[in-house]
Amino acid sequence: MITTTALLYAANVIAITVLTLGLYFPRHRRRDLVVAYLGVNLGIMAVSTVLLNTAVGAGLGLGLFGVLSIIRLRSDELAQHEVAYYFSALALGLLSGLGSEPLLSVGLMAVVLIAMFVSDHPALLRGYRREVIVLDRAISDTSALVAALEQRLGGQVHHTTVQKLDFVNDTTTVDVRYREGAAGRRRAVAAALETAR
Repeated sequence: MITTTALLYAANVIAITVLTLGLYFPRHRRRDLVVAYLGVNLGIMAVSTVLLNTAVGAGLGLGLFGVLSIIRLRSDELAQHEVAYYFSALALGLLSGLGSEPLLSVGLMAVVLIAMFVSDHPALLRGYRREVIVLDRAISDTSALVAALEQRLGGQVHHTTVQKLDFVNDTTTVDVRYREGAAGRRRAVAAALETAR
């Protein structure tokens, strides 16, 4: 007879497979993080299940995994969407390992998957970009900087943060958030076609 615990484990395996191989990898193509997400998820599920049934307590185990997660995240450069996938993998493992209410746990797993599907969908906020750009001029005036960026990027600049203004080498390093315009998209397509040749 199949127990509710076994059903939760199966639900977790299905959920993490959908998260990593159905959502993350087709959109971002980073194999090493697929391995990390799968390993973290299944490890969290196994350890939280054991800790739930021992006198040590789940709180200590979750605290240890929190510390390990912070160390892991600090040891490698991860983009914000990759951090979101990382914590989704953690959440799925915890929901299956600590799930005392099977229906609630499976429902929450579905919520995590739906949230990641929608929030990381390419159609959501399409055209909005963030780049760190080095300009070949030192521009200290904000309006001139925005104008130069809009002209080069072919879009509307929404926010800039100057990271480095170098008057000796005549460069400006700026973190820019912008919405790509039609001209910018045309340049990106032309560059992609040129690279493909």
